[in-house]
Amino acid sequence: MIELHDVKKVFNQGRSNEIWAVRGVTLDLEPNLVTVLKGPSGSGKTTLLAMIGALSRPTSGRISLDGKLFSNLPERFMTDVRRETYGFVFQRFNLIRGLSVLENVMLPAYPLAPEYSALKRRATGLLREFGLEGKAESKVEWLSGGEAQRTAICRALINEPRILIADEPTANLDSSLSRELVGLIGDLVDLGKTVLVSSHDPIVFESSRVSRVVEMRDGRVAGGS
Repeated sequence: MIELHDVKKVFNQGRSNEIWAVRGVTLDLEPNLVTVLKGPSGSGKTTLLAMIGALSRPTSGRISLDGKLFSNLPERFMTDVRRETYGFVFQRFNLIRGLSVLENVMLPAYPLAPEYSALKRRATGLLREFGLEGKAESKVEWLSGGEAQRTAICRALINEPRILIADEPTANLDSSLSRELVGLIGDLVDLGKTVLVSSHDPIVFESSRVSRVVEMRDGRVAGGS
């Protein structure tokens, strides 16, 4: 369970260009479901996901995971929470050009200093699971959109996170690849993962694989199901 209580986020506080991105969100997010934060650009959904994923901290309010407050921890502990709990799929995938598919997938695990052979086996297993084993040594810039998408998911799963966060994951994909992504996300829930997605794409938030949709407007929760 992820619990948010009166979470607010302001940028450039006290300056003429002050922006309140999130304005007092209180929300409980159940585990082992696909939850979509739906809303237009500027609604605060990406900022909220970043705070839930310990990528940034709230200006005020509290965020807890399984009853343990983490949003006020020192940065080194926030880093531990981020590495051990979350996997991230970014809007533009953020794959590192010049590195192979296998190297990209293994990269987030290096700070945890696992045994290389065990890490390589885990990465190869993920690539096999997502139909990419034959692309392991290919440079990521040679991949198709769908292959890059699946590589990004493998990379997000390399540390065996409990929670996957995907920020506008279909923004740069056509309809067919978007549907494929939603199917892959649903499969992860079947494997016991919790998935949090930000999107304004109907292919995502109208999917039968989505358990809950939370609508955001102007930094606030406008509605949910």
